[in-house]
Amino acid sequence: MPIYEYRCQSCNHELEAMQKLSDPELSDCPACGKPDLKKLISAVGFRLKGSGWYETDFKKSGAQKNVVKEESAPKASADSGSSGASDSAGGCGACPAPAST
Repeated sequence: MPIYEYRCQSCNHELEAMQKLSDPELSDCPACGKPDLKKLISAVGFRLKGSGWYETDFKKSGAQKNVVKEESAPKASADSGSSGASDSAGGCGACPAPAST
């Protein structure tokens, strides 16, 4: 849940409130009781910088992590006799032939 900052327009009391996005804005000041609270616009509490996951996994060129390499991909078995071309029945050669009717 986000943390919102409020300031009372009457007494300048400032407070933070943890609220859902769907919650209505606060209006009554807990210090003076007047309905003069206004939501403040403030900077976020974190920055995405440094050597985090993006920096180490995706930004460097050359070495890519979490990518399947060709030598680790499964290869077709040599005894199937398939070269990847279609057989006379319209199949791929590695699949069983369809039953004739």
